[in-house]
Amino acid sequence: MLDRLTEVGLVDDRAFAEAWVSSRQERRHLSRRALRDELMKKGVDRTIIDDVLEGVDSDDEYRAAYDLAERRARSMSELAPEVRWRRLAGALARRGFSAGLTTRVLAELDRGLPEDVPGDDW
Repeated sequence: MLDRLTEVGLVDDRAFAEAWVSSRQERRHLSRRALRDELMKKGVDRTIIDDVLEGVDSDDEYRAAYDLAERRARSMSELAPEVRWRRLAGALARRGFSAGLTTRVLAELDRGLPEDVPGDDW
């Protein structure tokens, strides 16, 4: 039965993985590492995962990390800078982003804050 479903295109791990990566990165702002872990848990073949994740470049990953941090930072403007930084860094780490990318995103987010935001001295 599975062979027949695969033959007619109703079971397609590659299409599933591509749709999963696109959706999860856009909505959940996940890193390549987190996406890889999720696809592995879903039982997708490692070679398909590698091929699909090649389409996620560092700019895509940076944009996902920046969007997540920016969205979360809006609700943290009243916090002390070190608390805000620690919470944002933790949120990015839980989504699988590297320490280097996290540092870059938080530094660029700091430069992008308007002058009138209280506590903008990260």
